[in-house]
Amino acid sequence: MSLKKFIAPQVVIVAVLSLLNVLGIEAIVERNDDDRTNIIKYAQATRSIVANYFSDADLNNMYQVSIKEFVTHIEDSTLILEGTPIDTTFAGVEIEDITDAFTGFEKAYFYVANNTEGEDMKKLTEYAIRGLFSTLDPHSVYIEPEDSERVQEEFAGKFQGIGVQFNIIQDTITVVTAISGGPSDQLGIRTGDRIVAIEDSSAVGFTNDQVLKRLRGEKGSEVNITIVRPGVSSPMDFKIIRDDIPLYTVDSSYMLDDKTGYIKINRFAATTHQEFMQASEELETEGMERLILDLRGNPGGYLGQAIAIAEEFFPRGTEIVSTKSKHTRFNGEYYSRNDGAFKDRPVIVLVDEGAASASEIVSGAIQDHDRGLIVGKRTFGKGLVQQQYELIDKSNVRVTISRYYTPSGRLIQKPFVEGGGEEYAYEIYRRNDNAMNDAIEFSEEIPDSLKYRTDAGRIVYGGGGIVPDYIIQDDTTRSGYVINFTIRKRASFDFVRSYLDTKGDEFRAQWEGDFEKFRNEFEWTQSDLNDFEDLLKERGLVVTNEVSKPEFRSDSLFIPEGHMAEVSWMNEGRMKAELARQVWGMPYFYPIVNDVFDESLKEAMTLWEAVDRLKAIAEGRASANVGNLDN
Repeated sequence: MSLKKFIAPQVVIVAVLSLLNVLGIEAIVERNDDDRTNIIKYAQATRSIVANYFSDADLNNMYQVSIKEFVTHIEDSTLILEGTPIDTTFAGVEIEDITDAFTGFEKAYFYVANNTEGEDMKKLTEYAIRGLFSTLDPHSVYIEPEDSERVQEEFAGKFQGIGVQFNIIQDTITVVTAISGGPSDQLGIRTGDRIVAIEDSSAVGFTNDQVLKRLRGEKGSEVNITIVRPGVSSPMDFKIIRDDIPLYTVDSSYMLDDKTGYIKINRFAATTHQEFMQASEELETEGMERLILDLRGNPGGYLGQAIAIAEEFFPRGTEIVSTKSKHTRFNGEYYSRNDGAFKDRPVIVLVDEGAASASEIVSGAIQDHDRGLIVGKRTFGKGLVQQQYELIDKSNVRVTISRYYTPSGRLIQKPFVEGGGEEYAYEIYRRNDNAMNDAIEFSEEIPDSLKYRTDAGRIVYGGGGIVPDYIIQDDTTRSGYVINFTIRKRASFDFVRSYLDTKGDEFRAQWEGDFEKFRNEFEWTQSDLNDFEDLLKERGLVVTNEVSKPEFRSDSLFIPEGHMAEVSWMNEGRMKAELARQVWGMPYFYPIVNDVFDESLKEAMTLWEAVDRLKAIAEGRASANVGNLDN
């Protein structure tokens, strides 16, 4: 999760350079621009932590671990360690302040640089910086320069390019969909088109990275591509003017019935609130009176966007979240600034173990104020706020600057040991497989100090995510072997691509103008299903009486006779969803997937009476037992 930068990168750089001059380092490193950059980069990373970390960082431990990482990755095994600046016994070395850390690293750096040949000093510096961050909380990280642009684009909510989603299939760039309203869509480029040349040079055999480098570019710039379209005998040339391409964070929005809207948010980026409001306004024109907000699998994002979304469910002046840090500039209390568009409408929020950070701010505020029903499984448990700082070479560091607290005072951050990132990340996989039992075990182990009260007096819990008001267990009765095999082998994607190549015109003439009719009435023919099963067999599916239940053997899946008929509905649903995606775009993928597979959503639709009871509780007219977890 990020806040706006509090210190401009240029100010930080100037401060670091000034400090390096005071230390006498600048005169040394001027002899080599790469060395100068590496030294400054380490200094900036260290200072970013010391100046901004939400608690007291152990500078001595940070330094020692960073030097150990630096030394561990030196390729020259003959380099003397004992009694040198890279002696990892640290005999007599005590890092008491930033000056000690900078000076120690500078000595270690130049000892290696001056006594070895061919060492990659940039990579060694990066290992040292990763060592610094490995001593902190699991969400404070170093981001390499090549990843920084991608991360910034993701959270900015847009990039610049031609506007296609693509896959590399048999060494050929294949258009999955042209992004609605983008340059390619406006020129008529469509699903199934093969991009065979870019700027008169063959694009066959390109990797994903090569495609992105050639097709992305500044707004207003031109790129020429050649397309082969199934059913068209001659290649087609297009001159495309690049433009801003939105990266949508609202995956899907549609009506579940005549009065229930559904909006799924995949992350909280710069455009999320705008997308959410646009989606809700469109649903209102279709008669929406109540909303299911799906935050499952949403890892979070911008704090400001979480607050903006949460505000829409409350009247003006309602507390949304607060942040606390050892640095007072990062402390804050955030209240809704206006009456929200949904302040009087019933709402259910779907969550799971993949919902974290900003998702937990929204669901935590709604739960603490008894504003709506939280449904699903216990959330991830991330109650920390990060700020990103740019370093001299365009790499970035993300530093945890504060903790956030829900309106009842809960810190929902789950326990972590500084430096223990792997164990922390995998905690969700060690939870009880039964969502109800997990919630009960968690609530029974929570000390009284981590029990809080909602506005209406219901008990809620801190210290490990949001425990939903109503627990829904995953359906484990369904066999997922064949559908998992199908997805892993990309069989549904390839089948639909071939289907549209041969039957696309006929399909579009019948269905493209009416998605709802397609959603409710379309069915695959038996011939289609037979062809699909043949494709699965080509890719390693074996039907045999030698097995009594599905089992993987190497890269093949063995299933007993008759099993395919039992699970065919899963493949039919996945193929239909893929067909919707390739014809109408990604937002139309989810209605089909939800119709076929999402039992949690279907169960949530039965809970509107519980939402009414919760409203009665909030108004003091009922007892406080709302869901299936007895608080």
